[in-house]
Amino acid sequence: QVQLVESGGGLVQTGGSLRLSCAASGRTFSSYGMAWFRQAPGKKREVAAVIDQSEYTYYADPVKGRFTIFRDNAKNTMYLQMNSLKPEDTAVYYCAASSSTGILKLDRSYNYWGQGTQVTVSS
Repeated sequence: QVQLVESGGGLVQTGGSLRLSCAASGRTFSSYGMAWFRQAPGKKREVAAVIDQSEYTYYADPVKGRFTIFRDNAKNTMYLQMNSLKPEDTAVYYCAASSSTGILKLDRSYNYWGQGTQVTVSS
């Protein structure tokens, strides 16, 4: 069982930066593949970035080159550094954990979810 708690969301102007954190409970954090998903108002939840157990990463096209996903297994924490933010990045951001291996891009592949943190980018 893994419990995930996101933090770091907020209101930022276009072009600004935010860093999201996802703190995980448990002693086997390194054995989980992790991801950030986001859901904008009226839209389906979509993957933003993925990091697997070997720290291979994947980025969705809309965030590629602007967002960086990384993890600190010693701190049981995953991060999403978001730079050059745009109004279209406005969404609730969720962290997710999966006991399966590989780069997993579908939300149904993830067993555990955080409660979400709101990111709002003003124009």
